[in-house]
Amino acid sequence: MKYSKDEVMQYVNEEDVKFIRIAFCDVFGKQKNISIMPEELFRAFEYGIAFDASAIAGFGDETNSDLLLHPDPETLMPLPWRPEHGKVMRMYSSISYPDGRIFECDTRSLLKKATEDAKKAGYNFAFGAEQEFYLFELDSNNKPTKIPYDYAGYMDIAPEDRGENIRREICLTLEQMGIRPESSHHEEGPGQNEIDFRYSDPLSAADNTMTFQTVVKTVCQRNGIYGDFSPKPLENKPGNGFHINISVKPCESSKNLCYTIAGILDKIEEMTAFMNPSEDSYIRFGINKAPGYVSWSSENRSQLIRIPAAVGEYRRAELRSPDPTANPYLAFALIIYAGLYGIENKLDLPKAANFNFYKADKDFLQNFKKLPENLSAACKLAAESEFIKKYIPAAILDIYCNK
Repeated sequence: MKYSKDEVMQYVNEEDVKFIRIAFCDVFGKQKNISIMPEELFRAFEYGIAFDASAIAGFGDETNSDLLLHPDPETLMPLPWRPEHGKVMRMYSSISYPDGRIFECDTRSLLKKATEDAKKAGYNFAFGAEQEFYLFELDSNNKPTKIPYDYAGYMDIAPEDRGENIRREICLTLEQMGIRPESSHHEEGPGQNEIDFRYSDPLSAADNTMTFQTVVKTVCQRNGIYGDFSPKPLENKPGNGFHINISVKPCESSKNLCYTIAGILDKIEEMTAFMNPSEDSYIRFGINKAPGYVSWSSENRSQLIRIPAAVGEYRRAELRSPDPTANPYLAFALIIYAGLYGIENKLDLPKAANFNFYKADKDFLQNFKKLPENLSAACKLAAESEFIKKYIPAAILDIYCNK
């Protein structure tokens, strides 16, 4: 349910809410929040809640440190793991300067603008997220180890799959927060799991992705284990992917989806620093169903983009290169702009690559562009890209590429 400001005020007064967390994220997608009491809610809506931005990497220094958080009432959600009496609620927020200007490093606002730009051009994008994560044991000091919670394989069941009850608790917690997962299963790696979500509008999809990671880590902690979203937790085992399902309307007999795919293929190398922002992101490429080349085809999981077997409203494209360390607000915004570039220029799709890249001859692979081989190469492509400079503020580009 999406609330108005007045409805939020009424809900807080009637439902024994004692704390409201105003949440946001830094440019890398790490979630932050500040808690306020119900008496401060009117001030939060009317004027915003001030915080010290200089304490957050990339948000400024001590000379210009005051920023304001403006809660979005439509994102009101309970935190079910907090006490039932004296409830804790959470709202995501936008960030502004004291004079009212939107803060350029507010990536949620960047995605809102991208969505609005697409609507002005006559298109509505939707995203569905699939994120993989590992479950690891904790040591005697409650520190994460690299010992998998189980040694089950793809879609195995209990008792080999020890993560079954963990996934169940995650899904039920998400439902209590108004988020409905589509499916869940054990993945290929030992202790590796995946939970998928039905498509939604870009902002809701990004908010839900942020919420999902928080819920996974919280449920894991309550169960005495650790949820790991890093791109390559275990050497020689599958990495964690952030598969992004993309659809665009109006479909026009799938033409717009084809143009969108062509636009993403054209810009993906320049966008990779934001889809894969850590050094370990690049260890994952090219093995265990993680793409290494710029290509597409139907159904084939060795491709960068595949068209899953689906019809009607479920027709979509799946981008397979991002990993869960990506900031979803930035990732979705760049995908929208790349898609619009493809649509507006009516880009032709290259020929489908209907073969297994992991078994292909090296000479044959030379016909395809490779994704950047490391973060430095990805940052160089981003820094030189006119497309990136057009849509990513210079401050964010500098933080990513000169960190």
